[in-house]
Order: sequence, then structure tokens, then C-alpha cells
Amino acid sequence: MEVRRSARRRRTVSAYREGDVTVVLIPARMSAAEEKRWVTVMLDKLAAQESRRRLGDDELSARAAQLSAQYLGGRAIPRTVRWVTNQNSRWGSCTPAEGSIRLSHRLQGMPEYVVDYVLLHELAHLLVPGHGPDFWKLLESYPRTERARGYLEGVVAAARLPHPPTAREE
Repeated sequence: MEVRRSARRRRTVSAYREGDVTVVLIPARMSAAEEKRWVTVMLDKLAAQESRRRLGDDELSARAAQLSAQYLGGRAIPRTVRWVTNQNSRWGSCTPAEGSIRLSHRLQGMPEYVVDYVLLHELAHLLVPGHGPDFWKLLESYPRTERARGYLEGVVAAARLPHPPTAREE
């Protein structure tokens, strides 16, 4: 990631990908604390935009291979990775005996780091079936585990909130 300060830029902050580098453009006068906050905001916005470009099953399989190589030493090798529409109470599932991973369609449109976390979580189940200490140790290397879990918890909590009445119901 690269932060570029500009004396001509007064108020706006923007970000884009330049190959493998994420570039964040900020005003030169911005403090270090403001820079840190805006970098986080812009990285999340970029991730959300990228995630909205729906991954197909083939791209999901490729992403699984990449995550396995990066975080699990390439040891988790699923036979199939696909989106499913019949998982409404889980984000994903794994059947280690079959080597199959299924992700809920409800993840589509969520930030990329959230989808990556769920995919990595299911990949880890190919190596360790339960949720014991050995399982969580595998996920320690993914830097956004806690953030992704918090995001998913927020989605679940928001779904339980009462919805305000519409104009017709009042």
C-alpha cells in the first residue's frame, strides 16, 4: 500500500489499485491520525467494490487455492468450492471427507476480506475438523480474522433488530 500526499488536494480522499499496490490519495495537510483513519476507510471501500464484482465458482476455487497457499502452506486442497443458496443460518460449510466447501450466497456483496475469512475458515476445516485450539491456530496468520468475525456478528445482530414501520404501517 502507498499513501500519496498532495498539496493541491484540499478535502477529498480517494484510492485505487495500481497493479498489486493500493494507492491512497490524501491532502498534504492531513495529520497522521487522520491518514490512518482514512486509509482504513478507503481500503474497506475498495474491498467492498471488489467484492461486489461477484465471484463465480471458478474464481472462488482460484481464491481458495491462493488463500491456502498464502496462509496454510498450500496444505488445504478442496475438491470443490462453490456458492450455495440453501445455507441461511451458516456462512459456509465444509465436508472434509469429500473435500467440498460451500459458501452461502449471503456473503456475495460483502467486503472481500470477509469472504476470504469464511473461505479460509472452511479451508482450515480440511486440516482440522473441529473448532479447538489447533483449528484457531491455523487462522492466526490471517490479519483480518477478528475484523471479519466482527463484521459477520454485526450482520447477524442487525438482522435481529426490529425494522422501523413503513409509511403504510403507521
